[in-house]
Amino acid sequence: MAIVKPFKGLRTPNQEVCEELACLPYDVMNSEEAAQMAAGKPKSLLHVTRAEIDCPAGTDIHSEEVYNKSVENFKMFQDKGWLVQDPEAKFYIYAQTMEGRTQYGIVGCAACEDYMNGVIKKHELTRPDKEEDRMVLTRYVNANLEPVFFAYRAVPEIDAIVEDIVKNQKADYDFVAEDGFGHHFWAINCPETNKRLEELFATKVPNTYVADGHHRTAAAARVGAECKAKNPHHTGEEEYCYFLAVTFPASQLRIIDYNRVVKDLNGLTSEEFLRHLGEDFVVEQKGADEYRPQALHNFSMYLDGKWYSLTAKPGTYDDADPIGVLDVTVLSNRVLDRILGIADLRTSKRIDFVGGIRGLGELKRRVDSGEMKVAFALYPVSMKQLIDIADTGNIMPPKTTWFEPKLRSGVVIHSFAE
Repeated sequence: MAIVKPFKGLRTPNQEVCEELACLPYDVMNSEEAAQMAAGKPKSLLHVTRAEIDCPAGTDIHSEEVYNKSVENFKMFQDKGWLVQDPEAKFYIYAQTMEGRTQYGIVGCAACEDYMNGVIKKHELTRPDKEEDRMVLTRYVNANLEPVFFAYRAVPEIDAIVEDIVKNQKADYDFVAEDGFGHHFWAINCPETNKRLEELFATKVPNTYVADGHHRTAAAARVGAECKAKNPHHTGEEEYCYFLAVTFPASQLRIIDYNRVVKDLNGLTSEEFLRHLGEDFVVEQKGADEYRPQALHNFSMYLDGKWYSLTAKPGTYDDADPIGVLDVTVLSNRVLDRILGIADLRTSKRIDFVGGIRGLGELKRRVDSGEMKVAFALYPVSMKQLIDIADTGNIMPPKTTWFEPKLRSGVVIHSFAE
């Protein structure tokens, strides 16, 4: 069963500071974008998570100078009172609102051992270089600066506790960020409620699932293992044994489509390419108006100024196989690899990926500009598919899931400094 425990959160003293300090996660921007986002905001946590913005231009983002700057800024944030540690361990509720939908997560600490022994299930492979970068920063600051995004099968008793607090307790922070998404945060101050929540996770939640943040999860677990190895008096109760996670009921989450754009047709003319597509798909031209996939195994394609519907023919997918049923698998096998010659999505320079949050218009723009030749939009993966894949020990193809809204970093931080 899952270990999720309360902790003494390091957080802002009021909403005004939180609105400036909370920022998008480090991995959705480059250094230049981070500098722009933090401009005129001395309290932005980007001064800690992307500290290269406070170093001379051209400084290697993986250099000791940048990591030391992160430590310096993190200490300064605490010295100035922008981040203050709660005196008692507790859970928190972090809710996000997008397009009228609100999802409510429990903020607590997950156990490194749960990641190592498979109680925390994953659906993506991680890259060691990306793990290492976050591990180094975590080691330097002795804190999980950014939460990971977990899901679990909903538990009615947990839902009832959350509903009661949200309905009857004023939020500690409640603001709309510059991207239009709402962020709402409650501290759970009742000791009995915190104890009950910990018990419910331990008895009713057999597994949690990494939705977003595979690299941060792997990095946090590896840092915990390192700290354990270095401590001859290790007991298993140390704060480094745990890391920061926001865990949402899977029923409240929605995965957004993750689409593909390709630079060329692998030497084929458009007519030849369409003819090859017709072997595995029912191809229908839809004209100049945007066409969005209507169901599983239906795809949208933009080519030469026209939108097309592609419906996979029976035999091109396997509904009994958690990987074979995925539209990303069908597209990869039947189009990208077989026709366009793109065998490895991770390394090919001929393909790029576009989060569905940018809309179909971004696919059209990339093709119409001449940068890309063809675009494909996919029907979004469901949370059930994600959980089925994780439960069977399978790994999704690259760039399959896109979650919005992103968790803001700095709403609450988990420190394991002694």
